[in-house]
Amino acid sequence: MLRGFDPTLILVLDLVGTFAFGLSGGLAGVRARLDLFGIVVLAAVVGLAGGITRDVLIGIPPATLRDWRYLAVVGGAGLVTCLAHPALERARRPVDVMDAAGLAVFCVTGAATALDHHLGAVEAVILGTITGIGGGILRDVLVREIPVVLRTGLYAIPAIIGATIVAAAHQAGHDGIVFPVLGAAACFLIRLAGLLFELNVPGAPSLTGLPPRPAGLLGRWRRRRRRSS
Repeated sequence: MLRGFDPTLILVLDLVGTFAFGLSGGLAGVRARLDLFGIVVLAAVVGLAGGITRDVLIGIPPATLRDWRYLAVVGGAGLVTCLAHPALERARRPVDVMDAAGLAVFCVTGAATALDHHLGAVEAVILGTITGIGGGILRDVLVREIPVVLRTGLYAIPAIIGATIVAAAHQAGHDGIVFPVLGAAACFLIRLAGLLFELNVPGAPSLTGLPPRPAGLLGRWRRRRRRSS
């Protein structure tokens, strides 16, 4: 995987990201009023689909299906969401932060996996981005929503930036721990800025009669303060 990274550390980070994305998928299942099986399926889709897609495109057996710990983690995330979703809904901001952390970890490890299998820098950036955003796209499609990556918040762009930092450093001959950490940190911070300050890619101008984009975390917090005052 990443030269300079302890493989055990990479596994732990992957499992943490998988659990965070699993919570996101499970909450989507709860909001869609799915049963327990549906909630666990959505948790698995969000947690595993990006990595599976990446490995299939590379041409290797998916790591998430060869290691039982990934399946255990997403199954646990689905069960936790089903049993404790009221508390998770109240803790929406920490869950969003975990989701951003998962995105940061997966875009970096996804790019590193592609580079480790001798793909080019451009291909590594693409596969790193797919690893980070693939599960969320499938989640939204399954609950019949426009994927969030296409409509609100900075999501794919932070993943592209994080993966690009890793690929560019590899091309320059730097395969240590520093640039992957920088890539993950950049992705994480940009994603959080998009959530907190409602930063978006500009839409088409002068569109009337369309509903506004969903508010970010800062906008939702302001509305709650106005209602409580």
